Parts: sequence; C-alpha cells; structure tokens
Amino acid sequence: MKLRKKIYMTAGYNTISLGTGRSEFNPKKSRPGIEHYIKEAGQGTLKKIGGAKNIDEGVIGNFMAARFNKQGNLPGFIPYIDEELQWKPCSSVEGACGSGALALVAGMKSVLADTAGTVLTVGVEVQNTVKAIYGADILAGAGWFQKRKNGHAYFFPGQFSDRAGAYYEKYGYERTRKGFARWFRNAIENARLCPTAQEHENKISDLEGLYLSREPNGKFFVDNLTVFDCSKVSDGASALVITSEEGLKKCGIDPQDAVEVVSFAQVERDVTKDPPDLTELTTIKKAVHRALDDAGITIDQLGTIETHDCFSIAGILAVEALGYAKPGEGADFVAAGHTARDGRIPINTTGGLIGWGHPTGATGVHQAVTMWEQLTGKAGEAQIEMPGDRPYGLTINMGGDDVTVVATVYKRG
Repeated sequence: MKLRKKIYMTAGYNTISLGTGRSEFNPKKSRPGIEHYIKEAGQGTLKKIGGAKNIDEGVIGNFMAARFNKQGNLPGFIPYIDEELQWKPCSSVEGACGSGALALVAGMKSVLADTAGTVLTVGVEVQNTVKAIYGADILAGAGWFQKRKNGHAYFFPGQFSDRAGAYYEKYGYERTRKGFARWFRNAIENARLCPTAQEHENKISDLEGLYLSREPNGKFFVDNLTVFDCSKVSDGASALVITSEEGLKKCGIDPQDAVEVVSFAQVERDVTKDPPDLTELTTIKKAVHRALDDAGITIDQLGTIETHDCFSIAGILAVEALGYAKPGEGADFVAAGHTARDGRIPINTTGGLIGWGHPTGATGVHQAVTMWEQLTGKAGEAQIEMPGDRPYGLTINMGGDDVTVVATVYKRG
C-alpha cells in the first residue's frame, strides 16, 4: 500500500522468549500467565514515550489464547498494562502466526485514517501450557482443519516437511541440507547476541556439524525435517508504538529514534486449497514484491530482512521469493554465507523464529521491533552495519502455510 501520510514505529520492547533452551524454563514449575507478558511488554514501551497519556488506541495480536490459555477478550488486557489506558479504544486481531503483523496493520490504518495519532501495539502468545503433541493440534488451526485427519500428528512440521521433500526431489538432497545447516547456524549465532532470544545460551561450537549429524527420520518425527529445522514453542510478547509525525512530537521522540514505514502489503491465499507449488512461497512472493514496488525500491536497496522462518525450508524459499536466488539455488545462496550477519543481505539478525523463538501472535511485532533496533542503532551486540546506500529494511510475517502474509518496508528515520 502506498501511504497517504508518514507513519513511524518507535519504542520497541521484547520480553524473553521463554521455552526450552532458556535456563529460566522448567516445564514442571508454574510460569507467568499471558497477562504478565502483556503488561511487561506494554509497560516497557510506555516508559520510552512518556507514559500511557500519550496513547490514543491499543491493538493486540494473538493467535490461540482461547485454547492455550482459556482466555478470550484480549483487548481488556490493554488497560491492565496501565490504568491511564482505561476507557481508550482497544481491539484484537488474529491471523494465525501472522497475527502480530496484522496488529501492526490495524494500528497503521488507524493512523492513516486519522482516528488515532499514537497506537500501542502488542503481540503475545503463551504456548507452553500443553504438551507439544497437543500444541500441534491447536496450532493446526492455522490451516484448514478439515485436512487435520489426513495430516501428520505434528501437523505444520508435516506440511513443511512435504515442502522440503519436494525441494529435495527437484533440486537435490545434499545441497539443500547444506543450506538448511547454514540457516540453523546463522539462527543460533545471531540468537547468542540477543539476550531475550530463546537460544541465547546455546554454546554448541560446530552448529553445522550438529545439524548434519542428524538425518530426518519419519519414524520419530517427520519425513524430511529434523528438530533443528523447526522454530521453538515459545512464550513471549513484543510491543511498540505506531505514530504519526505529530504523535512523535507529542511523545517527545526524535525522528532519529524512530523508523518510517514506507509501504506494506497484506496478501491472502485460500486456506482450503493446497499451495500451488510446494517449492515456492507464492503468497510471500506476491506480498514482498507488492511492498517493494509501492516503496519504489529494489532488493538491492535493502540493508536487512526479518523473514518468517518457522522452518528452515521457509527461510530458503523466502530467499528465492525475494529474488536473491533463482528457484533451486536458494540453499546454495544461504550455504555460501550470503544471509549471515556479515553477508550480502543479513537476515534474522536476532535469530529469527528458529533462534529467537516463535510466540506465534507476537512474532510479527518482534520482527518490527528488531527492525526498529537495527535501523536506529539500538540492537546492542546484535547490531549490524547498515550501509549508507541501503537504508531500508523489510519484514515478512506469515500465517499458516503461506496463507496470510504481511510484508513491510521500513526506512531509517
């Protein structure tokens, strides 16, 4: 979408992505509820903008709180963040794992419509409330549940295993696995630089060797992927403020501490139908090129990208959808180090879904927070060098198997 006025994002905050891999996580002990994460992320953002008095509206993105937490009516938790948010309009949105980006879109539309000048946007998911096999059944709701009875017990790993299998058959098993191994290595190495990442404490030295030491085995998991190809079951929340130019002034925020949203594209595929091509992320391809066209830029002007690597095959296919590699050559592009933090196009600089974690409804907001950090120089140890001739960033948030996609282009303030 070409924007009729300038929109900014600022004041990002992430909670820890809690789950296996974090020393704080113990499945046998009680853990924070969903309200804890909403409050922590929301308050973390409000402290950076002069408080809740500067907020006009609230939006919360979440996928399955009604099943994971037996909790609906999430807009009512926004006033819980701060009593000054009481009586302000709030809403929630859902689009599977793309819920976070849909919350951002909702906030941007309010600013564009002049119904709000500043929107507090929160994404949240708390998933470690059930065993993994039951969680897989809940998460299957991101697809067409009519297919559940014919799907793998681990439904979405099964869906993307089928994509990986098709890719192996078409382009070669060994070369693809080398690309997957480098994707895994990049994810963990980047997560080590981000203190809120789920894999922050991972100390394994030979990550690619570890990855390649385990072959896919359908008797134990799915046919074409291993656990190293998968994003994490995570509890967490992220928040930031979407604002107009007037809103920045109201909050006392220097434009240099904000990122400008240049364009965004939201694209939907029919969830009742199979993907048109298992070796292509067709919806992502349409969304990213629409967003880039509306921004008036090419991929050569992007300095960094956050993409939805729920599985390593999704990362490889996104590289091809963007146009960095021809079909079948995405794995080679990644294996050569081009998507590493010091490569041609740094991708997922805080670990992505595989390294940072995947609290489903929060992921799209977390991607935006990472982009805000990188483009404003606030990423700490995870900071990359942004070339002067590549001032743009891109986020890609996907819900389901390439069904709901939001692609957003950002520029340094």
